[in-house]
Amino acid sequence: MWWRLLTALALALLASPAVEAQPDPRQMSGIPRPDGQQAPRSVSVRVIRGAMTNNVAGQPVDLLVNGATRTVRTGEDGRAQFDDLTPGATLKAVTVVDGQRLESQEFPAPAAGQPGIRLLLVAIDKDAAARDAAAVSAPAVVGEVAIGSRSRIVVEPGDESVRVFYLLELVNSAATPVNTAAPFMFSTPTEAQGTAVMEGPPEATANGTTVRVPGPFPPGATFLQVGYALPAPSGAAEIVQTFPAALDHLPVMVKKAGDVRLSSPQIDRQQEMPLEGDAYIVGVGDHQIPAGETITLSLTGLPHHSAAPRWIALSIAAAIGLAGFWAARRPHEAASRGDERRTLIARREKLFQELVRLEVDARRGKADSSRHARRREEIIGALEHVYGALDTDDTGPEPADRAGRAA
Repeated sequence: MWWRLLTALALALLASPAVEAQPDPRQMSGIPRPDGQQAPRSVSVRVIRGAMTNNVAGQPVDLLVNGATRTVRTGEDGRAQFDDLTPGATLKAVTVVDGQRLESQEFPAPAAGQPGIRLLLVAIDKDAAARDAAAVSAPAVVGEVAIGSRSRIVVEPGDESVRVFYLLELVNSAATPVNTAAPFMFSTPTEAQGTAVMEGPPEATANGTTVRVPGPFPPGATFLQVGYALPAPSGAAEIVQTFPAALDHLPVMVKKAGDVRLSSPQIDRQQEMPLEGDAYIVGVGDHQIPAGETITLSLTGLPHHSAAPRWIALSIAAAIGLAGFWAARRPHEAASRGDERRTLIARREKLFQELVRLEVDARRGKADSSRHARRREEIIGALEHVYGALDTDDTGPEPADRAGRAA
């Protein structure tokens, strides 16, 4: 899936002269493609060794036409030309270079009126491969790596989040392995969740939001893929990122979902592209981004759920909780007041009984007059205090009840 996405993006980038991406010839080897400059009912097979600048001249090329073989030698331009092919015939190109058998895909001959077909057969340059092997085994030196033109940032909206992928081509343009002066490391945004190295050197690691790729870096390209999720509960997200190496240019792909929009000061132009039934926003920045410069990508219109039902539910839950707390306290408070009132009434009855006994003893001459007077005054004072406390509670006995007892 990723390679198809990258191919589509590369086509969009190559449409602009400002971006000069050079695809790997080996990825195009054996793939037929119509070409408007090629004569109808014809096929051109170009044979190269390693690089586009290294044509193989005088090389016999076989074209199988419905199983029958036609052979043509390549010219100085490395091309073997086959004309007057039967429309719809099954074709396949084959050649052997330095012991390497190179084959194309099977494909139908172009129909009448359609442009002819060109294809490329790429042999390994054994001398260059030996030089590369020697260079890789050489001692590493201090040097620099850049983030190459085949790098991408890909964004896929999810459920109140976005999945972000960095597909980075780390390029060492030196002929020997290099170690960067400072460790090659960067941090994904603070809000990033689940940062992980999905592809890359075995030594590459992700710890929290920090990604580290230790050297040495071999000559050529080292590919690194990092992914993480970024929350977007409000339908908007901002990706703020710096890299420790210069970035050739900034290509960004955003899968369309909802009314998603992309904006960035580093993007000079963007367009929508259909791909496998989906639509993608492809944004491109034409200028180089220096190491350490902050890249800001703003996404709005992302799919998300309205926060209103959530807040309503929380408000209702809070109201229910408060009502329950209040209801739980009311019986307790009422019970406390009832207990206190019953205690006061019991004390009042006890004081009345003591006052009656005191008066009866006085009439019978059983009480000391001074002690009787002092105790009577204490009881009356205590009764006044009890009545005062009962008067503050209007849920108690009726005033007539108290008046009747006082009388």
